[in-house]
Amino acid sequence: MSDIRENIIAEIKKVYDPEIPVNVWDLGLIYNIDIQQDKVVIEMTFTSPTCPMMEDILNQVKTNVESVVNGKSVEMKLVWEPIWDLSRMSDEARAQLDLTEQGW
Repeated sequence: MSDIRENIIAEIKKVYDPEIPVNVWDLGLIYNIDIQQDKVVIEMTFTSPTCPMMEDILNQVKTNVESVVNGKSVEMKLVWEPIWDLSRMSDEARAQLDLTEQGW
């Protein structure tokens, strides 16, 4: 199962928020990936509930993941708790956006 998880993460990393030059994985927007026998459930949030690209980004993640899960269905669950904050970002994302510990 770890290979499929790695493939899923690789596909998620291809999806970027058009306003932020960092992929949604490194932004920390993916809260959970649940790989079940017949489907994959991805819990995802956004930096803001008013994100104008929300539907497009959700659809991109779903489409990308569907390409590597061998016929399993992909269910996207939009979640708002816990609330996203900068601490969820990877070190690479913080470095890319020039956010030091002093800055956040």
